[in-house]
Order: sequence, then structure tokens, then C-alpha cells
Amino acid sequence: MAGTSQATGVAARVVAANVLDGVLHHGRSLKAGLGVALPALPDPRDRALVEAICFAALRIRHRADAALAAWIPSPLPKRDAPLRALLLAGFAQLDPLGLPAHAALAATVDAARAMGRAHQAKLVNALLRRAQRDGLPEGDWRDLWPSWLRGRLRSDWPDAVDAIVAGSANQAPTWLRVNRLRGTRDGYRQRLLDAGIAATAPGGFEDALLIEGSLPVAQLPGFGEGDVSVQDGSAQQVADTLALPAGARVLDACAAPGGKAAHLLERDPTLRLVALDVDPARLRKVGDNFARLHVGAQATLHAADAVDADGWWDGEPFDAILLDAPCSATGIIRRQPDVLLHRRERDLDALVLVQASLLDALWPLLRPGGTLAYVTCSILDAENAAQASAFLARTPDAEALPLGEAYGRPAGPGRQRLPGEQACDGFFYTIFRRGVDDARVT
Repeated sequence: MAGTSQATGVAARVVAANVLDGVLHHGRSLKAGLGVALPALPDPRDRALVEAICFAALRIRHRADAALAAWIPSPLPKRDAPLRALLLAGFAQLDPLGLPAHAALAATVDAARAMGRAHQAKLVNALLRRAQRDGLPEGDWRDLWPSWLRGRLRSDWPDAVDAIVAGSANQAPTWLRVNRLRGTRDGYRQRLLDAGIAATAPGGFEDALLIEGSLPVAQLPGFGEGDVSVQDGSAQQVADTLALPAGARVLDACAAPGGKAAHLLERDPTLRLVALDVDPARLRKVGDNFARLHVGAQATLHAADAVDADGWWDGEPFDAILLDAPCSATGIIRRQPDVLLHRRERDLDALVLVQASLLDALWPLLRPGGTLAYVTCSILDAENAAQASAFLARTPDAEALPLGEAYGRPAGPGRQRLPGEQACDGFFYTIFRRGVDDARVT
């Protein structure tokens, strides 16, 4: 049994190193890498370990690289990129994860051998032992942010740069959304307590429970049965922005993976919801989520480009449209730390054009008096306040409806929450209403 446990521990370290190698050196996204790697691990404890190592390693890579620069005589060559990834995985186990040092060192050294790097096992052992003894050098997390993005922060949020960086560096808590079709929030909180899991019910989030730290969904009572979902508080508040009458016709224009659409249906199963996504594989995840949560039996799912309405729209106007637009994801770096590695300034220019084209294409599909929620998980003005203001300037029959302080600080015609505020992700909200007969509604 001990041998099996040790072998499994080594396999988890190898998987973590391979995922990190893809993210750090081959431009792969962490989400995609974990999506492929985790299902291959049969033990849920190993899946949780790999995920924790990868996130922690990306958060401390500035400190890890400083250690390598100080502790080895010359930089590692490109052919040793997998070794660098393994060393980052090893450092992360010691700090910040705080795993038992003996087990972390032994399994990581054995992982080097399993990766065909037996000749470097002694180096791995020596470096990890030094990290255990001396600790990693301290560093400034701002150093992980590319210069163009630091410039945007200073321009957009001059008084909040340090708070944004700190909020993005911290591990996100686990936000739960209780399916009100399956039970009450208080009832589910008691089920968690019975399972030994403490949760709070934060004010201003009707369906939410908050758990400190990360928690595998396998440990959530009734997750597989659809009693609960994992969804950040900022994303949950999107449902609050749309006051929908029973039976309203609603479009979720960029729906995958379906959390926001499912939340709307949990609140009102009578909604006539249309869910779009340009990627058929991602759209299937929407259907899978609906099935798990027992919602959307009457929903319509289209694999289509929202901009090309002629390819999917039946001509009946919508009472409400949700546009959770493709964006830079700069508000969710605490959940996707690889954004700092992969996002480029030219990406932002392209995203701004996509967002504008979506707004312009979807607006004519909204009935007079209807509302369109434009939301992003970005903290950049170009995608948020500036984008919303530009839309108002070129759209005579659009007006922005006021949103309260519950959605964050004022930002042009909308509201912006910065990362970590109210323990939430960074998020932008604007609600546009279409005037009746091309006249502004006041």
C-alpha cells in the first residue's frame, strides 16, 4: 500500500510539472491543460493536489525564478524547461501550500526520475532542500504583470493599483450558488455544516454561500444531483441586474459554460431562454449544466455566432439580452493566473472590436422597452466604461439604467468591482434599456 501511495504521489507531481511546462513554455492555458490532465488521474485527492500545485506555482513564479537565478550558476537552457516547471511545482509545495516537506521533496525528486531526468535528481533535491531551509526570496507580485498591463492599471485605476494586484494575488474563496428549485440557502448551509464544512451567507447575494479556500466539488453534498453550483459572487449578481417578468424571452448571447443562464432559469423556469455559443463543444457544456441542475428543458441552444443573427434568429424580439462579452479576463487573474503570461496588448484591441460588434448586432434584436446587460470579467476601461459610453454615443435609442453600490464603484455608465472587493472577482456591469418608439425612456 505504501508503494502504491508513493507511486501515485509521484504521478501527480509529474502531471503538475507537465501542465506547468505547457503553460509556462508553450502558450497553453491553465484551464485547458488541467481539463486534459485531471480526468486521467483516478484519485480525486491527486486531482486536487495537481490543481493546487499549478495555481500556487504560477502565483509564486517571480519568487521561484529569483531563487533559481540566485542558487544555480547559470540560467537553465530551453531543453530544461520541463525541469524548471518541476522545480516550480516543488517550491509551491513548500511555500505557499505548506505540504509536509519530506513527502514533497521525496515525491518531486522521484518525479524527476520518472520524467527521464535521473541525472538531475540531485539538483532537484538540493534546490528544494535549500528552499526548505532558507525560504524563497521575497518578491513583488507586480513584477508578474506585463509592462503594458501595469500601464493600463496606472491609467485606469491610479489610486487602486496596489489593491488590484493584492486582490489578484490571493487565492479565491469558494462561492456556491444554491439551486432554489432544489432547496433553500439556509437548508443547504446546514447540509454543509453536517458534512463538517463551514460556510457564510454573505449579504447582497441572494443564492450564495461562501467557503474560505478551495474545495473540490466532489465534497459538496448534492453537487451531482444539481443542488448547488460553484460560481463567483460577481457572476451571481448578473441575475440581479435583469428584472424579468414571468415567461420573458431571454437571450444569453455568449452562454458557455452556462452558469448565468442556469441561474436565471433556477429563479424562473418559465423563461423562454435562448443560449448561444460559437463553439459547439462549449455549447454542449451548457446543455450538460442544464441537465445537472434540472433546468432548461424548454430552452433553445444554438451553436452560432451571435453577430450573424440571420443564421439563428427567428425574428421574435427578446425582452432581455445578456451579453457576457469575450474580454481580457483581467478581473479573474486570481482564478486564471496564466492570463498574466498570455495576454497581449494587441489582444485587447481585438477584443474591444469584438465587443462593439456584438453590442451593435444584438441591439436590434431587443424589443422596445427591453434591457441588455453588458458585463465583463475585465477591469480595463477600454472594455468597460469606455466601451459602454461609446455604445451610448452611437445608439440614440439606448439609455443606461442606474445600478446601486452593490455592484461596485461608479465607472462611466456602469459599475466596476475590483478583484477581491466583497471577496469577489473583478467585474463590470452596465444595463442598457431600449427606448420605446425610438424615444428615450425616462
